Formats: sequence, C-alpha cells, structure tokens
Amino acid sequence: MTLRVAMIGYGFMGATHSVGWRQAPRMFDLPDEVEMAVIVGRNADAVAAAGERWGWAESATDWREVIARDDIDIVDIVTPGDSHAQIAIAALEAGKHVLVEKPLANSVAEAEAMADAAARAAARGVRSMVGFTYRRVPAVTFLRDLIAEGVVGTVQQVRAAYRQDWLVDPAMPLAWRLQKEHAGSGALGDIGAHIIDMTQFVTGQSVVAISGTVETIVKERPLQGEGSGLSGTAAEGFGEVTVDDVAIFTGRLDGGTLVSFEATRFATGRKNALTIEVSGDKGALAFDLEDLNSLQFYDRTAEDDRQGFTKILVTESRHPYVAAWWPAGHMLGYEHGFSHQVVDLVTAITGGSDPHPSFAEGLSVQRVLDAVERSAEKQSAWVRVDADPQLTD
Repeated sequence: MTLRVAMIGYGFMGATHSVGWRQAPRMFDLPDEVEMAVIVGRNADAVAAAGERWGWAESATDWREVIARDDIDIVDIVTPGDSHAQIAIAALEAGKHVLVEKPLANSVAEAEAMADAAARAAARGVRSMVGFTYRRVPAVTFLRDLIAEGVVGTVQQVRAAYRQDWLVDPAMPLAWRLQKEHAGSGALGDIGAHIIDMTQFVTGQSVVAISGTVETIVKERPLQGEGSGLSGTAAEGFGEVTVDDVAIFTGRLDGGTLVSFEATRFATGRKNALTIEVSGDKGALAFDLEDLNSLQFYDRTAEDDRQGFTKILVTESRHPYVAAWWPAGHMLGYEHGFSHQVVDLVTAITGGSDPHPSFAEGLSVQRVLDAVERSAEKQSAWVRVDADPQLTD
C-alpha cells in the first residue's frame, strides 16, 4: 500500500517536514510506502518552486480541492495557526489522516473543535497527530524512558526553558508570528508550547495550575510589505506587535511537582536553547537541544566520592530511533526528529492505532497556554488549567 501525502504550506516548517517525508522511507523499514504527492500554497509560482526543490510530485493553490481528492491519504498542515482548525477539521471529515504543526490551534475553542473532530474520525479509523517533534529527539525519548524506569526516583522539581534571540534587534520586520490574529500568541505559543509538551511527556504528568506573566518588549516593528503574509500592509512604516516576546510562568503538575517555565525570543546569545532538567530524590536528568545527542545524568545513590553530573552519549543503536542511522558517535541533528515523526505516524496508521501526541494532547497544551494568558491578565494569580474563565477567574 502507498500512502499519498499532501502538505498544506511551504515556509520554514514546510522544508523540515519535506525532509522528514523524503528521508524516513529511505532510512527506516516503513510498513507502507510513502509518496510526496502534492504541496499546496496560495502563491502558484512560489509553491511550485518549493515543490520542485523539496521533491513533491506536483503543486496546487487550493487546499479544499486537494483534500477532496480520492488519491490523497494524509494531509500535513504547516500553515500559520489561524488556519489549523479549518483545514484539519475539513481533512478529517474527508477521511484523511492529519498531521498538524504545533501549537494545535490559536485558541482553546479551536483546539476543542479539532480534538472533537479527531475523536469522531478515529471511530472511522482516521488518525491524527500534532507535530511536537522534540519528543522524537532520541535523547528526549530516552530521558522519558529513564524517568519511567525510576532512575531519578520521585520527581520533585522540573525546570524547562526555551530561549532564542532572533527578536533582540528592533529593526527585525513585523512577520505573521508577531501578530495575534495569525499566530495566536508569541514566544508563549511558538516555543513555550514545546516546553509544556516536553514536561508532560517526560514526566508522564499533566500541568494543572499556572501562575505567570508575559511581556512585549518591542511593541512596534517595520512592516515587510508584499510577500510577508500580512494582509493590508505597505512596505513602509511600522506595525504593532500584538503578541508576547517573553513568557515566564510557574506550573504545578498533577503529582504536586512544581515546574518553572521560560519562553523568550530576547535571550541575547541564545539561538535555539531548549533545556529541561528533572530533579528527583534518587537523581537528576538534564537535556539541552544545543547538545542534542547527549543527556546529563546525576546519580544520587552513587558513593559520595563519585557523585557529579555525567554525560550519556545517546548514539547507540539501542537508543530510540538511532539504529536506522549511523554508527555510534556519528551525530544526529535537528532534522532527524521530522523523519522519526513520519515513522511513528505511518506505523500508527498502518497498524490501526492512534499516534501520539494526539489532538487531545495538543488540546492539553493549548489549555496551559490559555491559563498563562489568564494568569498574566490577573497579574500572576494562580489559575487552574481546566477552569472555565467565565466561572472561576
């Protein structure tokens, strides 16, 4: 059987997903064949050029026509968040398996509608998944496995941060990621969603309460003009930044553990520093995306003259996903997680199981993002993640 894929969108994430679809069938023994059938975008010339560069068989400009085609099996959505719900729900109702980039949506209401549509589709054998690809970095999956084995004991505290610096320069133009109507939120949803999902993934616990604050440091930026993805803008003047630049918040997990979160695009000198450290009564584990082939492990049960963080090189064939790639010590990179994402999605579709992270898991992250915004509006009051703001806030 061949699974034919349509990808909606062709920006940065379109490139990464294309690498995943192209490489996974060549490096892994997939249960079904995969065909990169069609790439979709609004600009006919631009999407055609992207399709030719990345290896798609054809290009199109109308996503509705594409998902209505009988020869499309999987719809991969890499558009801005404001269109996720519309496209994903239509694709699921058309009987297509769906992969959608994170965060799942721009609001809890949209995410709930998507999760409901996914549940209805699953009853018909139609699968759906959210693209939290950092789960599929071998070191992160291995970290999760070690915690589940009990190597750190009872989890007592978690520290998670995602720090970038690409907005430090106030001359950086206004892009769709900086407008709420397109992106939903700023650093909070774009990179904060990753550390929320990673915390829940590696600990096996859910965030149930939040206290936080957000800040927009540069409130106006130069307009980009045509090709920016922003409607109604000219190539001169300034536009308002309507999302956050920094989000700092504290969370409580359902097991009682406290978590500190930081998501920022103003960490000068930090290019893509996603870090997580999980501390327990028997030890600790730490991961840094800028050193993504390793973990730091502290064994508190060792003799006191042998204690200290040690480096685990996560490149052995027995480590998650690694056997399909290179000999031990031959490093993997950022792009490999997207191949692993394809492997897990195709394996689930062929096997008739629901892949993870599911739309329900994506909804859980969306509810945490919403709780952070509600807490910030109330000046850092603790709020329950699952609370109805009209009833409790």
